[in-house]
Amino acid sequence: MSGMNPIPFVTAALALAATDWSIYRGNPALQGLATSTLPDRPELLWTFAAEAGIVSSPAVADGVVYFGSDDYKLYAVDVETGEKRWSFTTEDIIEAPPLVHDGVVYFGSSDFWFYAVDAATGELRWKKETDDRVLGGANVTPAPGGGTWVVVGSYDTHLYCFDAKTGDDVWRYKTDNYVNGTPAILGDRVIFGGCDAGLHVVSASTGKRLDKVELGDDGHIAGSVGLADGKAYFGHYGNAFVCIDLDSGKTEWSYPSQRAFFSSPAIAEDRVVFGGRDKRLHCARRSDGESLWTFKTRRKVDCSPVVSGDRVVFGSGDGWLYVLALEDGKELWSYEIGQSIFSSPAVADGKILIGCNDGRLYVFGAK
Repeated sequence: MSGMNPIPFVTAALALAATDWSIYRGNPALQGLATSTLPDRPELLWTFAAEAGIVSSPAVADGVVYFGSDDYKLYAVDVETGEKRWSFTTEDIIEAPPLVHDGVVYFGSSDFWFYAVDAATGELRWKKETDDRVLGGANVTPAPGGGTWVVVGSYDTHLYCFDAKTGDDVWRYKTDNYVNGTPAILGDRVIFGGCDAGLHVVSASTGKRLDKVELGDDGHIAGSVGLADGKAYFGHYGNAFVCIDLDSGKTEWSYPSQRAFFSSPAIAEDRVVFGGRDKRLHCARRSDGESLWTFKTRRKVDCSPVVSGDRVVFGSGDGWLYVLALEDGKELWSYEIGQSIFSSPAVADGKILIGCNDGRLYVFGAK
């Protein structure tokens, strides 16, 4: 892919307000970085009980947290009070993280539909049918002639691009297997991993392939790809976490493991943090992939961590929510919820918001 402009690290255009976490992983490049400052000892502020487990990762915008549940509903809940604003019912479980953009919540369901609902009222704006489940989140990109497009993947092997206002089809891009994660976007490029063991780079304006990096027979990518400085960071089912140079399409380094990676990375200035199915949270140096530290939990870590200043926030299948020091992986704080955590945290307005398999959304902060 010679001639591509390098992708910068965090820019003002990528950074969200400290009070918001309106997109999965915090910005369109899916870097897992929060601009909000957390208290030294977070306290449980409130919980909200859905009617089934919560795998969907929450989004926060304008004082409201949005999340899906295995009870087939998308919820909108007041961040300060924990009171329900509204709920929207689909025909199957909602594992996808919602996207909130310009007063609309976009999300997919296992009922094969992708929805756009009014963020204030929960009323349906439009919906589009795919041919299989939609488990990943959506991302947004400016339309060439004005307006906004929404991009989302489906288990039907396609990446879809819809007009954000009308839901009209713009383009669709076919892969050779499931599209499970959320696509990353920067400039005119959509970058995502497929269960066809490839890293796909697609033109946002045309939907045409710019590149596909083959990862080998076992390189199925179930998580989302994080972007920084012209590099793509992600783990895959070939028991490796890798850094790919997007200009050359070559693997810069590969971090091996005994188990697969499902977690999406958090990309700090000089290091990258990611969970593993080996029951550990890993931290590697960005320049060469050397291990800086690991933190062992009791179960797999499919949750995607968030870096907030000098801290890392993540949950584990062991039922604990952890805050570690980014520098050395030392545990600073933890809270036992008791059931598996596969939802990834949102960090906004000094709060940690995370769903759990026990059917509750938990919110921690300073009282």
